Amino acid sequence: MDALILARIQFAANISFHILFPTITIALGWALLFFKLNHDRVRAAGGDAAPWMAAYRFWVKIFALSFAMGVVSGITMSFQFGTNWPGFMEKVGNIAGPLLAYEVMTAFFLEAVFLGIMLFGYRRVPNWLHTLATVLVAGGTTASAFWILALNSWMHTPAGFELRDGVAHATDWLAIIFNPSFPYRLVHMLLASGLTVSFLMAGLSALRWLWGDRGRDCVLALKAGIYTAAILIPLQILAGDLHGLNTLEHQPQKVAAMEANWQTGPNVPLILFAWPDETARANHFELAIPNGASLILRHQADGIVPGLDDYIGNHPPVAPVFFAFRIMVGVGLLMLLVSWAASWYLLRRRDLPKSLLLALAGMSFSGWVATLAGWYVTEIGRQPWLVTGVLATGEAASTVPAPLIGLSLVLYLAVYAALIIAYMVVLTQLARKAARGEQPRADEKLAAGTFAAAE
Repeated sequence: MDALILARIQFAANISFHILFPTITIALGWALLFFKLNHDRVRAAGGDAAPWMAAYRFWVKIFALSFAMGVVSGITMSFQFGTNWPGFMEKVGNIAGPLLAYEVMTAFFLEAVFLGIMLFGYRRVPNWLHTLATVLVAGGTTASAFWILALNSWMHTPAGFELRDGVAHATDWLAIIFNPSFPYRLVHMLLASGLTVSFLMAGLSALRWLWGDRGRDCVLALKAGIYTAAILIPLQILAGDLHGLNTLEHQPQKVAAMEANWQTGPNVPLILFAWPDETARANHFELAIPNGASLILRHQADGIVPGLDDYIGNHPPVAPVFFAFRIMVGVGLLMLLVSWAASWYLLRRRDLPKSLLLALAGMSFSGWVATLAGWYVTEIGRQPWLVTGVLATGEAASTVPAPLIGLSLVLYLAVYAALIIAYMVVLTQLARKAARGEQPRADEKLAAGTFAAAE
């Protein structure tokens, strides 16, 4: 492989590893706030608020671990801008630099300062201050997503700038931040984070239940995860459809690659499965629904859908985008099925069957799969551009020799594999420890109908 391909793979590996952890912390901060506010509400009413705080204290450990992993991997990712992609900051640094700085100043410091109070401040600071710290950390995670996605969206649909001597200069910061794809991308990512955390929460709680944990905090987290997932997945489907229509308007070649549609025309089928062949510019083993793509993208059977042949030399690699999109949609539909099935049982005040608990446990990290697949659709779908229409990927690459990039890539992959395994093992051990430490209490009446009894 040449240096450019290796550099792209290395950055993809870094950002793939990094994005896993903000995807958890963004929504988990708000889940912790939900637990804390319910704790305060029940305590103020004179009820037993201990289960809410137990849920909070369990999940705040996972938040802290995820936050630390995200910080470390984010530093590595930023480091590559200078080593492998110097052309990026040289050409668009006047825009990218301030947006990254805003993220650090308004979000990272907020999270870092008040996370300590969340972790160690309970019983050491006034309750209102502990709650306020949770509010600020949750807000900080969302602010972080805001600024990062503003930059990423600008790279897809740049606006509010002008080129002077080949360098981008800001002319309208509001247009830069609120560029055409930003609102759709922000909503899509926030919902993806919510679904990731919902299934992580439901999955680990289901695992604790299977290991014999009958604590009310376990049931509260399980129900919160299931109900949140059941609500968010239809919203995500709607947001994804709107995001797709926005992409069709601004990046039609990406949509053409997602659909593996080669010729522009009406009555385009929705391809469920195929093997795209860029050499032959055709699909093999195609299984499709007639007129499906035209109906989804144009809302009429004879709607015109763009084809890849109109963008020869200026469209992304088809197969990765095509398959990643189907993985994302497939996982999303599975999330819909499992969360609605579990909600059906809970709404009828019935305990979940073992098969469904196993399904939830197995899907603990399904949000990661969907998020990564969607991220690949987005980022590979932007190629051959780093900033659409402004900076080609090849123009931003460094002159670092391929063997050096290859060596560092191997080291990165080895470290990331070890870290991700360690992270998943730690989360599993936290769940096992909680299951062993929580014994049924007589005053909770946890014999039968536990899911119905938990509030």
